[in-house]
Amino acid sequence: MSTSEVPPGTRLLVVDDEPAILDVLVTSLEFLGYEVGQAATGLAALTAVREHAPHLVLLDVMLPDIDGFEVVRRLRQAGATMPVIFLTARESGRDIVGGLDLGADDYITKPFRLAEVAARVRAVLRRGERQPEQGLLVCADVEMNTQTYEVRRAGVPVDLSPTEYKLLRHLLLNRNRVLTHEQLLEHIWDFGGADHGVLKTYISYLRRKLDALGPGLIETRRGVGYILRDRGTV
Repeated sequence: MSTSEVPPGTRLLVVDDEPAILDVLVTSLEFLGYEVGQAATGLAALTAVREHAPHLVLLDVMLPDIDGFEVVRRLRQAGATMPVIFLTARESGRDIVGGLDLGADDYITKPFRLAEVAARVRAVLRRGERQPEQGLLVCADVEMNTQTYEVRRAGVPVDLSPTEYKLLRHLLLNRNRVLTHEQLLEHIWDFGGADHGVLKTYISYLRRKLDALGPGLIETRRGVGYILRDRGTV
């Protein structure tokens, strides 16, 4: 990626307690044209977010005070909406799902290539530039207000995690149309930090919450993907 592709004033925050990793990431991202802040602890990261409002945070999970998961939890509770990419040596499926469920946007495992980090940063920032849909998305008795981020089924509020919300929104936008595993992975995670197993887990979460209030609407197309079917259609 050339520096000309980075919008002027794009601010990143890199959080890692390993000086060598912190230095190479900051240097490389600055070379690409980003304005880059840095922090070595979770509490310092929270302060840096408040003071500098970065457009994206690259966040190590294993930090000396509070871990990266707790940092994201506190950011989201405080209303911070900037995208977060985890950088970590922890690569279990439980950790990946847990991090994404807290509201992280991507998950890169160590060791990583700088080109991969740059590509993931670019993809997540580009995804954030997409304009939200206007108005109400509806399928059968499921309604999503894209302005207030409220989801209801049969008039009953449905509490979704950020990743579940993004997944349902994409299914609603393409209701009655089969979406392949690859299409969902690319749209929700830009192929970063997730695989077919993670997607299957989130589909299961979504089904559990929606199906508790009415007939199942998400159908599996074995070996292909999923479809949100309006039960009034053939």
